[in-house]
Amino acid sequence: MVKITFQQVAGQKPEKEKDGDKAEILIPCQHEELVLPLRSKRSPLSGLCCLTFGLVVFMSALVLASIYVYRYYFIPQQDPEDNLFHCRVLYEDSIYAPLRGRQELEENVGIYLKDNYEQISVPVPHFGGSDPADIIHDFHRGLTAYHDIALDKCYVIELNTTIVMPPRNLWELLINVKRGTYLPQTYLIHEEMVVTGRVRNMRQLGAFIYRLCKGKETYRLKRRGSHRRIDKREARNCHSIRHFENTFVVETAICEEA
Repeated sequence: MVKITFQQVAGQKPEKEKDGDKAEILIPCQHEELVLPLRSKRSPLSGLCCLTFGLVVFMSALVLASIYVYRYYFIPQQDPEDNLFHCRVLYEDSIYAPLRGRQELEENVGIYLKDNYEQISVPVPHFGGSDPADIIHDFHRGLTAYHDIALDKCYVIELNTTIVMPPRNLWELLINVKRGTYLPQTYLIHEEMVVTGRVRNMRQLGAFIYRLCKGKETYRLKRRGSHRRIDKREARNCHSIRHFENTFVVETAICEEA
């Protein structure tokens, strides 16, 4: 039951209180039932799936973080001696293989990860037919410079990333084969370049190539579209440098304009 009482409004004269002055109205009130929402029961299988998915995501993030730390923190902190390699590789020249058999190429490799460049020194080869050279692959500038020691001239060309491994990849390759003296036996490929003109402004080549070619005649090169066999007349104006910055050996023929 609900009890409602009417009281006298303020400002009216008070009258004698009588038992019947107060009007009371009683209204019956129905009892309301309070209904609480029921929680749906979750299957134990769905909880197990969520837990498994969370573990997979966590382990994947952990693996990716480990790879990132190794490649971008641990490798650059290596001892400088770990960035210098003395390598010898055995390879076969498909043209002269029946006559000479397997040949050997020796070179010193310096890999500078922070500065993003490679420096290669090729001594005088034992078999001849190739010039000793110092080579720089500057990945920051996108340039390659060859210093032909026999001619004491420098040649500059755009970096060929299909042949030259990036510093980090080459470093990992040489670290993996450091247990032995020789790289796995490999093969030889040929590339041919032609001189296009003299370089006047050496500083535009970057600090590393500038240091290599300072005080030397320096020329620009361009690649010939397709490799062709060099005849005897052209061979007089061509000089070859054999080197490797990958899993194969490259013979770079540098030819003067006719």
